[in-house]
Amino acid sequence: MESEPGSVTEPGADDTPAEAALRAVVRAWMDEHAGHFGRTTGPARILDTPEHVADSRAWQRELDEGGWGAVTWPEQFGGRGFGPNEARIFREEQNRYAVRSGAQHTSVAMVGPTIIAHGTPDQQERFLGPIRRGEELYCQLFSEPDAGSDLASLRTRAERDGDQWVVTGQKIWTSGAHHADRAILLARTDPDSSRHDGITYFLLDMHQPGIEVRPIVQINGARHFNEVFLDEVRVDDADRLGPLGEGWKVARTTLGAERAMIGSIRVDDRVDRLIAAARAAGTSTDPVLRQELADAYIRAAVLGLTSERVLGALRTGGQLGPEASVLKLSLSTLFGQLGGLAMRVLGPEGLVAGGDGDDPYGPLQDSFLSQWAPRIGGGTEQVQRNLISELALGLPRDPTTNPRRPKDS
Repeated sequence: MESEPGSVTEPGADDTPAEAALRAVVRAWMDEHAGHFGRTTGPARILDTPEHVADSRAWQRELDEGGWGAVTWPEQFGGRGFGPNEARIFREEQNRYAVRSGAQHTSVAMVGPTIIAHGTPDQQERFLGPIRRGEELYCQLFSEPDAGSDLASLRTRAERDGDQWVVTGQKIWTSGAHHADRAILLARTDPDSSRHDGITYFLLDMHQPGIEVRPIVQINGARHFNEVFLDEVRVDDADRLGPLGEGWKVARTTLGAERAMIGSIRVDDRVDRLIAAARAAGTSTDPVLRQELADAYIRAAVLGLTSERVLGALRTGGQLGPEASVLKLSLSTLFGQLGGLAMRVLGPEGLVAGGDGDDPYGPLQDSFLSQWAPRIGGGTEQVQRNLISELALGLPRDPTTNPRRPKDS
């Protein structure tokens, strides 16, 4: 949605000449190819219906045919070699239209870069094209019932059987598993090694016997997350990504991409809608609520500026480190703040369902109910604080009684 006067930021307002030229090219293409979808009317909710996924695949295919399927990938893999700043411009222009793109995020923004960084030439040839064209959707089989924030304690095991591995275990909170064609999988291949050294990273075919996917109904009625049961599922050793037992190193590439992706989400329009709702409800005259709305406005602006600073450093050759955790933590806490404010703005009306179609709630109610997805996904707020304290501030690690805990996680 294009920002209204008085918004926290207005995309394009501070563009350099080079950025403005790129934005004009992207906008012209989007006007021609995405215009028939209509303009956005607010934050898009993830809808994991077959229709939504089909629309997302079709849009991804159209993007790829126009050369925009994976703009941050190197040109040799069908991308445009965009840095984070150019990718931001592309994302802002795409977000002006009601196109379906959410189903592709894991595949394009997380799996693709990991295969590019760690895959063999054969793996890159086999897997990257189908991702870029929207032919294969991926899900992330990392977290387990007893291995969420402490991911290295995972118990899913993979046992060697000739040129294949036999995988047995359980995963949970898997986004989009019920529509996925393939998965990125962490499994323990050496139960006798230290926690991180015995983990291996695989690319798993989800269309095979032994895989059971059970959707989890969320508090807002959505069915985005799933638990996945693996019963002697087979994966070729040729689909192992990275060296045996070094899956944790490969996974850090994926997790860093995930945190950067989540942290790049802009919430300016959410703040604008919240302020507009407070004015319409007459609650904007409450001095305490006004102060809290002003604080949210400021935090959204600071988040945007922080993102710009990180993007600027990357544009001049810097590396993404704990900054990804800073962005992710800032976004997580802001989502929590906006969710609570939404219910205060609505007052008693917030307790009544009143949406249409697949969404029984309005966008403000949904911001309250769905806040925990971005606050937990990609690493909890507590995990991000630990990463920032250790990697950015140089503080000592938390004390542990586990003598097998590795020095680097």
